[in-house]
Amino acid sequence: MKIFAVLILTISAWAQVADDANKGYKTKEGRDKVAATLEDPHRDARQKPQELVAAMNIKPGMTVADIGTGTGYMLKFLSDAVGPTGKVYGEDIQTDFLDRARAKNVPNTELILGTTTDPKLPPNSVDIALVLDVYHHFDYPDKMLAAIRSGLKPGAHLVIVDFYKSASPSPGHIRLERDEVAAEIQRNGFHLLSQRDHIPKSQYMLTFEKSR
Repeated sequence: MKIFAVLILTISAWAQVADDANKGYKTKEGRDKVAATLEDPHRDARQKPQELVAAMNIKPGMTVADIGTGTGYMLKFLSDAVGPTGKVYGEDIQTDFLDRARAKNVPNTELILGTTTDPKLPPNSVDIALVLDVYHHFDYPDKMLAAIRSGLKPGAHLVIVDFYKSASPSPGHIRLERDEVAAEIQRNGFHLLSQRDHIPKSQYMLTFEKSR
């Protein structure tokens, strides 16, 4: 029985915890549909990107990473914030999304093809990493958080913006509620600095510092 229990725990540790959330990304047709929502001209009113950038406290000259950039929706806002002396990494695991992001020709931006376990950030290079509407898509959150952490400078910040599981309407595939997300991230080498609503009753914002 002990061997069986260990085997079950091992299998669950390897499981893709966001498999349901990622069903729509597994085909080109599905990703095209997702891309249309990411590039919806009305998205600014819902997402409030300028308010988000202001809340992130980005300074000119910083290096910022957009983890799961998709089609590059946030890149221009982040590029404007870091200015000509700063840099923005836009990371995604889908080449067709990155092709769409590249077509935007955002200055001071470098696009990175990551994996489900590693965003491939240069080590100790990033001041602030943003994970916008993406944390619930991490299949292997512990591995991703370890890899993100290695890409952050000492004392750098990780910003998570995601949907409340209890939001109405809810995306329906959110794995954890806000406080559970905070606890999971803190178990993986981060310290929670602040939490707030980003979109009341819809999205929260968590800001963490890389633990020493």
